[in-house]
Amino acid sequence: MAWIYLVFFAVIPLSRILPRLIRKWKEKNRGAPEQFTQKPYQSTGEVITESTRETDREDIPREMKPQTLDMLILGELNRGIKNFNSIQRNLEIDGKTLEKALKSLENQGLMKIQHKQGMFGPKIELVPTDKGFKKFYS
Repeated sequence: MAWIYLVFFAVIPLSRILPRLIRKWKEKNRGAPEQFTQKPYQSTGEVITESTRETDREDIPREMKPQTLDMLILGELNRGIKNFNSIQRNLEIDGKTLEKALKSLENQGLMKIQHKQGMFGPKIELVPTDKGFKKFYS
């Protein structure tokens, strides 16, 4: 009878957590990432311009690159980034600026906030709406 408790309370949660930990460990040990000395985007007001340093984005045509902060955020959301901290880290912008931009996107109906119950408590996910998806890809 004790093995049933072991399966439900130890094996099943570990089978869900271990693949994530292994994936993170492999990504971490893959090698030292290239160190950037400057930010890939320069922000002045509402318009975002790319820095002079060439990056891996060379294969994307110039007209497809997002130029405003809203479009950069929509791009992150459409790539599957659902977390405020991840978006902030990827775009390298401060929290207040990101918060204002997210409120603006939500008021325009381009994204919505979903409250979910996660394994370790409640979590908030940022999800683009159909309107936001169409705006980014048009």
